[in-house]
Amino acid sequence: MKPDLPYYIALAAAPGIGPVRFKLLLSHFKTAEAVWKAPEKILEKALTPSVFKQFIEFRKRFDIERYLDKISKLNIKVITLPDESYPKLLKEIPDPPPVLYAKGELPTETRSIAVVGTRKMTSYGREVTEILVRDLVAAGFTIISGLARGVDSYSHRVTIGNGGQTIAVLGGGVDVIYPPENAALAVEIADGYGAVISEFPVGMQSIPGNFPARNRIISGLSLGVLVTEAGEDSGSLITAGCAGEQGREVFAVPGPIYSSYSKGPAELIKQGAKLVMNVGDILEELNISDQGSVIGDQQEIKGDSEEEQVILDLLRNGPVHIDEIARASKLPAAKVGSLLSLMEIKGKIKPLGSGTYFLNR
Repeated sequence: MKPDLPYYIALAAAPGIGPVRFKLLLSHFKTAEAVWKAPEKILEKALTPSVFKQFIEFRKRFDIERYLDKISKLNIKVITLPDESYPKLLKEIPDPPPVLYAKGELPTETRSIAVVGTRKMTSYGREVTEILVRDLVAAGFTIISGLARGVDSYSHRVTIGNGGQTIAVLGGGVDVIYPPENAALAVEIADGYGAVISEFPVGMQSIPGNFPARNRIISGLSLGVLVTEAGEDSGSLITAGCAGEQGREVFAVPGPIYSSYSKGPAELIKQGAKLVMNVGDILEELNISDQGSVIGDQQEIKGDSEEEQVILDLLRNGPVHIDEIARASKLPAAKVGSLLSLMEIKGKIKPLGSGTYFLNR
């Protein structure tokens, strides 16, 4: 262990010592150990009164050895800003976290993109998220998201299902998974599909005030942020805002005009975000040319009979209910039901539930 590492970790864990103040202190004192052991009279001049008081109280009660032992027992890796393994893209942002805690292995591939959105995903949002994430994985992207309910956790799951790499960024300690129902997903990610990371100290609960800071890491790790579905007050718009401030691309998927979860992407598009209809739009904006590896629109699904083709044509523009398929195709309802079951078995279509089907692109 490097001599300064324990103090680097301790200083980063101290309340009130954010990335900007950490950098200033390190610039002045030269080492984290010097900051940690500095006399109170000197620290009082370097910190604001409230931060000084917090830091002195924290320093008195914080047991560095016990904290390091806890990290070791939990098999948590610590990556500091000077380390070669620190993510290159994240290092470029104005306020990179001095310390990252990680479970799993951070992918070294710099081609990464964040996929975020609403916690209350609709069937439309689920479909477009699945298609775009799958095709981004096929194009060699690492998928970054926040392990939240809805679009975030689904993006991680689709990535794993397609053999890709993903990074989940938390708003609390990496040993305190939130939401708790995603604990198994976090373990699966760390066990072979990427990493679960956080800048927050071990043992810290996820609280609302932490999420804006978490969101800047999500965008900071990425070449761009893709919002697939979001309400007008969604936290994913904060992530998109961080991306804009960091000079990263912002992508948004248009949705049904009657859906409140289309308002977020619509507003982003009005503000200049790239409108995304397929993964080729993302690759084009990022000036990436290897679209040949992408499944997307290049995979044409054909029916094995004239009747199957009629149904496939009806599903080209999105999910359709079985009743509407029967009406538009002019086929008997029983025939439509058997055709849909057979086409699902063949992998041509997928059910969304409640009698609605969509193309398995």
